[in-house]
Amino acid sequence: MNIKLHLDEAESAPVVRLAEALQVTPEDVLYAALNRLMLHGRESDIQGEIVQTRVARANNLPLWADTAGSVHNYEGQTPCEPEKSKYSV
Repeated sequence: MNIKLHLDEAESAPVVRLAEALQVTPEDVLYAALNRLMLHGRESDIQGEIVQTRVARANNLPLWADTAGSVHNYEGQTPCEPEKSKYSV
């Protein structure tokens, strides 16, 4: 079975940067994250977070994503110069 994860550029860029910093592949980063999630997935707070993240992802970038897609001119920043989130690697 293959499972594919589709990420926006703002979501995938921090994963790639972390992988490069650790000298591993992005797949290694995602597998480690999945491993950690599965080890704690039976906890009710984790299950609630999974459901909430699914709903929130429809309209929002995660805190660790680059913020290029979420900042508008009227918020005082130019769309031509994307910024990394303070939570991004």
